[in-house]
Amino acid sequence: MDGSERIGPAQAGPGVERLPGQIGAVVAVSGFKLSCHLFGGGAAGYSKAQIGALLKVPMAGSTAYGFIASLRFEQGAGGASAAVAEVDLLGEQTERNGVESFARGISIYPVLGSAVFAATSDDIALIYAKPNTWTLAIGSLHQDAARPAYLLSQEFLSKHSAIVGTTGSGKSCALTLMLRTLLTAHPNGHVVLLDPHGEYASAFTDLAERMTPDRLQLPYWLLSFEEACEVLCSHDPIARSREIPILKDAILQAKQDYIGDDAAKLAQLTVDTPVPYRMNNLEKHITGAMGKLDRPDSSLPYIRLLATIEMLRKDRRYQFMFEGLTLRDSLGDILSRILRIPVAGKPITIIDISAVPSEIVNVVVSLLCRLIFDFALYSEREEAIPILVVCDEAHRYIPRDESTGFAPTIRSIARIAKEGRKYGVSLCLVTQRPAELSETILSQCSTIFALRMNNEKDRSFVRSMLPDDAAGLMAALPTLRQREAIAVGEGVAHPMRIRFADLPPEFRPRGEAANFPKAWEDDRKSRDFVQQIIDRWRQQ
Repeated sequence: MDGSERIGPAQAGPGVERLPGQIGAVVAVSGFKLSCHLFGGGAAGYSKAQIGALLKVPMAGSTAYGFIASLRFEQGAGGASAAVAEVDLLGEQTERNGVESFARGISIYPVLGSAVFAATSDDIALIYAKPNTWTLAIGSLHQDAARPAYLLSQEFLSKHSAIVGTTGSGKSCALTLMLRTLLTAHPNGHVVLLDPHGEYASAFTDLAERMTPDRLQLPYWLLSFEEACEVLCSHDPIARSREIPILKDAILQAKQDYIGDDAAKLAQLTVDTPVPYRMNNLEKHITGAMGKLDRPDSSLPYIRLLATIEMLRKDRRYQFMFEGLTLRDSLGDILSRILRIPVAGKPITIIDISAVPSEIVNVVVSLLCRLIFDFALYSEREEAIPILVVCDEAHRYIPRDESTGFAPTIRSIARIAKEGRKYGVSLCLVTQRPAELSETILSQCSTIFALRMNNEKDRSFVRSMLPDDAAGLMAALPTLRQREAIAVGEGVAHPMRIRFADLPPEFRPRGEAANFPKAWEDDRKSRDFVQQIIDRWRQQ
């Protein structure tokens, strides 16, 4: 290693007196890394060394601990090969007033030739002892299956988090387990889960209010102007540039119609103010502006807007946004239902957006995140209700390449990521493609649960987001079993490899792949089966 001190394996090997249980010796020290020569096979030697295993190096006044990041053979003096382990230091054990404790970081570095030992069960118990704060057991440690792995509730909830891993690694079950554990311990919580595949309703039947498009109410007048343009204006840039000023004037006039002669409210009114307005009035103002034109050939942008409004109002898929003729200011009811105020025994709201038209999914996510943040922003600090927003398939809404995403959605989520902690809004991102996720937003996540990842680009991206003392654990990412994860950050006391607790079948999300062999055993479907699907399809 550059800048390191090194001694030959022969100096730390058989010629040096070994202590009972010693498996090797330090041969190089560089920053937070050690290189250790491991002795031969047997119970105390390299044949027992594993990637991610804990080693310890006792010193005068402290004991350093670290994870094995890599193992190799290298050529030593005289042509003999030696086993070498690269170790990433985690922290140290010290004794003060007769009490032993473990802390992250190293104050005294091991010296060359220091004896290296495998960590014992007592060492693991000291490092991963139950913290003296709000904690929840979510699984067990990889190094000792009998020892619980604890989640620090306050740190996990008050700071943003992420759950990353390839498809089939157990992300949905891990999220369900953590949320169920949290809400069982804190039944008056407030969680909003954006569910893009409709898989979580079965996991929270006893704790959740499920909102599907036919039960969701997000009226058009709640849209910001950018969101309204995305829904109502053409996607062709030239056509959109002509329609935007027309729509802006019409929306502002329609809102003025609703407010009436209230001078104070009119003075504060902008095109983005969440004030109700009638769609009939919007069409009336667009038609009125079109009637003032001198040239009929200039009427095309007005006609396109009117045609789009008419089409959306007739489309059943948009019914949750373009409701009937009655109009009322229902913002209070909408927020109360989304945020579960009062909780009434169901602390989580599952927003099932699997049936929302793909053209406006980003608009719906933008609107929901913006409403939640603004509600927290304008709450009195002493009376504010902390809210956890969980965004599954997060790479869809906040892509690394912002030009491929919907700008208002990216801004809404980024605003929560950057400022949410100050107002009691926490963000949990779930994704199978972390490399496609906005680096700026992911970097705001203080706790990361990394499940199995096979893609090197994803692994490299996650490694770049993690502290140096977790690098040794990250080497195991491609080989993690299902339900295993590397947990690092503020939500856990120390970086650790954990196995999540088993989730009962009745609480598992409906995310499993179809069982092809079982489904193909018999030919039991009829023509009526196809017609039933078509009927449901057409009803949408």
